[in-house]
Amino acid sequence: MSSARRWASAALALSGAISAAVLSSPASAAVFNGNVQGLSHVFHSTSSNWSGYAATGSRFTSVSATWTQPSVSCGSQTTYSSFWVGLDGDGSNSVEQTGTEADCSGGRPVYSSWYEMYPKYPVNFSNAVSPGDVFHASVTYNGSGKFTLVLSDQTKGWSHTISSTLNNPALASAEVIAEAPSSSSGVLPLANFGTANFSASKANGSSLATFSPDKITMASGSTTKAVPGSISSGGNFSVAWKHS
Repeated sequence: MSSARRWASAALALSGAISAAVLSSPASAAVFNGNVQGLSHVFHSTSSNWSGYAATGSRFTSVSATWTQPSVSCGSQTTYSSFWVGLDGDGSNSVEQTGTEADCSGGRPVYSSWYEMYPKYPVNFSNAVSPGDVFHASVTYNGSGKFTLVLSDQTKGWSHTISSTLNNPALASAEVIAEAPSSSSGVLPLANFGTANFSASKANGSSLATFSPDKITMASGSTTKAVPGSISSGGNFSVAWKHS
């Protein structure tokens, strides 16, 4: 799934994309992730839909990370969350990304996985996803508009390698993100995922930390929705849910 743009002053133009859950019906018929929305750009940034770390200021041709699929706590509200690695989306209108989803629909958790070459529609994988599964994901630019996206469930033993193309990619950012997905009406309520733990986050083959990445807190007005912890020299960090 996908969503968002970078500068708070930039005009936001998002197109919807269909998401499909693996274990039950999708929580919504038009849900997407993508580039960063409503980002107030300071050293520690605030966004309406992203939380995590994003590196800019270089040409980025690869990004990767490992994370444990969070378990969501569900009430009566339909809520959404996604966890992914990607290139672009922070200061550009495209995102090349792959990751997992953890939503609540009808009081029940719904888990899935996907890749997306935003603004194209996302593509969902049919494999089962369970909380506690360990995922490794990478996005690599091979030149001439060609990308390789890999998502592996190291717990269940399945993996997908996707070759895709995008003309004139910006290659302007690399990010590891927990996101509140969006619909055509805006950012959706964030599912209570507790804490998402990312490890070995890398860009261009080096620890993401070496690029002094932006630390992005997710917030809506005065409400803080998700907060990243400090990133270690090895690219390890966590994102803690605070509010839907």
